Amino acid sequence: MNLAVVFPGIGYHTDKPLLYYSKKLAASLGFEIKEVSYGDIPADVKGSSEKMNAAFSSALARSEAILKDTDFSACGRLLFISKSLGTVVSTAFAGQHDLKTENIFFTPVDATFSLLTQHRQDGIVFHGTKDPWIKTSVVSDACERLALPLFLTKNGNHSLETGDVVTDLKNLCPVMEEIRRYIKTGACSHDR
Repeated sequence: MNLAVVFPGIGYHTDKPLLYYSKKLAASLGFEIKEVSYGDIPADVKGSSEKMNAAFSSALARSEAILKDTDFSACGRLLFISKSLGTVVSTAFAGQHDLKTENIFFTPVDATFSLLTQHRQDGIVFHGTKDPWIKTSVVSDACERLALPLFLTKNGNHSLETGDVVTDLKNLCPVMEEIRRYIKTGACSHDR
């Protein structure tokens, strides 16, 4: 069995475009899908390390509860699809359970890269150049250091959106094509 686990962000649930289409792609390529939901966690965490830590702890505990009966040893391939806070939660979860995962990291935050230094995982990273949560130079440097392919969405925010619907739809196609390639082959266009 191949399993894809979806870890959403705060306010970016699994039926929003990046996660919705990613899980549909994974399912079409033979992956069973499991979705994590965090319940009530603080929404106004930007700029508050105390609130961010509380949100992370709550989301990780909820993920542990949801995934406690999952037999990861039965998985042929294990794919984690994560967004924002979910990138931190998925990386921490993999590290705590000594899991080797393939990852799609949408708009990771600083803490993601700190954890990836400790709990090395393979994956690809998607970041918007106007993401107010983390500077592009920080993401670029971390991805280079960790040998993670990085895909930038020009003028994209923390949801990879620019504010122009047509542009956003056009930008979504190459993102999903890269994800399809990564899921299908375990490689991305940067690897060629």
